[in-house]
Amino acid sequence: MDLRLTGRHALVCGASQGIGRATAFELAALGASVTLLSRSADTLAALARELPAGQPGQSHEPIAVDMLDTDALAAAVARIVGLHAVHVVVNNSGGPPPGPASTATPDDFLTAFRQHLLAAQVVTRACLPGMRAARYGRVVNVISTSVKEPIPNLGVSNTVRAAVAGWAKTLSSEVAHEGITVNNVLPGYTRTPRLEALVEASCKAGRSREDVERGLLASVPAARFGDPAEVAAVIAFLASPAAGYVNGISLSVDGGRTRSLN
Repeated sequence: MDLRLTGRHALVCGASQGIGRATAFELAALGASVTLLSRSADTLAALARELPAGQPGQSHEPIAVDMLDTDALAAAVARIVGLHAVHVVVNNSGGPPPGPASTATPDDFLTAFRQHLLAAQVVTRACLPGMRAARYGRVVNVISTSVKEPIPNLGVSNTVRAAVAGWAKTLSSEVAHEGITVNNVLPGYTRTPRLEALVEASCKAGRSREDVERGLLASVPAARFGDPAEVAAVIAFLASPAAGYVNGISLSVDGGRTRSLN
């Protein structure tokens, strides 16, 4: 099975922590040069020095930009692709705050829409020319199992994640003939700052951490939380040559929690 990414360039969004950070390590281990994108300049600079770089020509660089700032994001990605083509894009960003859809404001939805769907469009659109020229492209979007089963008290997130899944499925049909695949990875309960925030929000309602975590795990057949590296391994596979005929899917990585058949 060919998992090698030697000579390829990957752009990983939300790379400073959690799944994004773990993905950067996986892609670098497969030989890719990795551009790390998030708001945290110092964290990214340190991470770039930590990533493996043993292949000829392999190097890593940080790009600090806020994905909510669409113009700044577009300018940053334009600089990146102006220097070297991007072959792998990992669209990944922190989820919207919890809360019911019924109390969310229009601005709550607009902010999430900009951070997730518009950011993914801006990044991917800028990278497509290089993918087309190479006849090799992989777009992997890190979204949520809520695109299959909406999650209670995540009204804004459920809405916007579903929009990203619809965008990705549409795009996957448009670019497949050019050697480009577009897929979604749907993490379940994974030990990341996002899970920590959800647990803390429940604790503020008067529940203990143990009770909250026990309640979450009751729905997970694997009976444990996932590790970011486990999600990153799936992303890395979808980014590899071995996954060249996998296109337009939304793949749950959730220990069996999602009950739907597709």
